[in-house]
Amino acid sequence: MSLIDRLDACARFTPANYRTFIVDGMPLGRVDHAFAETLSAYGEVFGVSSSDVVLSPDLATPDARTAAVADVLAQLRAEGMFPGWRGEHYPVSKSFYAAPALTVERATVPRFGTMGYGVHLNGYVKGDDGIRMWIGKRSMRKPTGPGKLDQVVAGGQPVGLSVWDNLMKECGEEAGMPDDLARCAVPVGTVSYLTERDEGLRHDVLFNYDIELPERFQPTPTDGEVDEFYLWPIGDVIARIRETDDFKFNAALVIIDFAVRHGVLEPDDPEYIEITEAIRVGRFSPGRVR
Repeated sequence: MSLIDRLDACARFTPANYRTFIVDGMPLGRVDHAFAETLSAYGEVFGVSSSDVVLSPDLATPDARTAAVADVLAQLRAEGMFPGWRGEHYPVSKSFYAAPALTVERATVPRFGTMGYGVHLNGYVKGDDGIRMWIGKRSMRKPTGPGKLDQVVAGGQPVGLSVWDNLMKECGEEAGMPDDLARCAVPVGTVSYLTERDEGLRHDVLFNYDIELPERFQPTPTDGEVDEFYLWPIGDVIARIRETDDFKFNAALVIIDFAVRHGVLEPDDPEYIEITEAIRVGRFSPGRVR
């Protein structure tokens, strides 16, 4: 195994497997053929052809689209689809900064292949022995990545909440981090990926933050989403990512980015150039995400 394997896990995409999801004349996602055929039974909401899934133009407002799609998804959920239903609405839009064309339940976002967003916080401690990183072990009850290793704090980005406010909320809920400490987090950029997962097509941008934590701070699981936390030397963290698939796929990508930015990975590493290029431009062909 290698760190490149971890990057490749974030870049599995076969365009021929999908039809374009179009809303208000805009291509906003990708629907796999099986799900497209399922949606074809709801002709008053979705127009399905061999190449596209088009949300009905009769649904002329975001509220009308949201309500009509929610009704369809509720029926499909009752039939056993969409495990891990969260009751959180996520925006469907042309970009993060554009007004949503509609919103949908978080668990259904990968089935439409629309853009998703999240926040990830690298919590680390610096000492005479170098950098150590706090790692969370996800609860086995989590619908995605149960039992996988993750950042000290991470979460999806719902509609109606700023990135910063979402990060502050997650810091308190997931790690018991007091507000005055959480506010020391520093934005350090994004990573993005387009990859096929069991839950569908993940087309995500993650807003990443770093926080240098004091030795005295001990993260505490508070909302049941994390079972326990570990404080490991960064070299051990990188080795675990390189040699196993113990980390959630996107958490590994965020930590690799951290390792490059903090000089943990250096140019003499034989994967260095490929890693830095992959993080900078992505490892998928359809172009930049937004």
